[in-house]
Amino acid sequence: MAQYALMVWGPSEAGEFDSYPTAEERDAQMAATGAFNAKLQEGGHFVFANGLAEASASTVVDNRGATPIITDGPYAESKEYIAGFWIIEAADLDEALTLTTEASRACGRPLEVRPMHGG
Repeated sequence: MAQYALMVWGPSEAGEFDSYPTAEERDAQMAATGAFNAKLQEGGHFVFANGLAEASASTVVDNRGATPIITDGPYAESKEYIAGFWIIEAADLDEALTLTTEASRACGRPLEVRPMHGG
């Protein structure tokens, strides 16, 4: 089986739990995401998943020159950043896309799918 990264896109500065219009909608999305995670585990597709802190909490390290440059904040300015991710195993891209379609519905966000090297 190949491995795929499913990257969840979200607003740049809304915290994981602050970007929902109401607490009820947040709770419903969290429950749907939990159910999707359980489905991935039962189907043997789940490898790892987690949410990420806000983009402003990131640090960029560039050690390509004579001395490292360490900069607070994200690498690129954008209105949306990767807010979380799943690493899954799937037989092929078609199966990964089917699972990603379900993941997008469960978490209520757009997702980017990318094959992983050596997975």
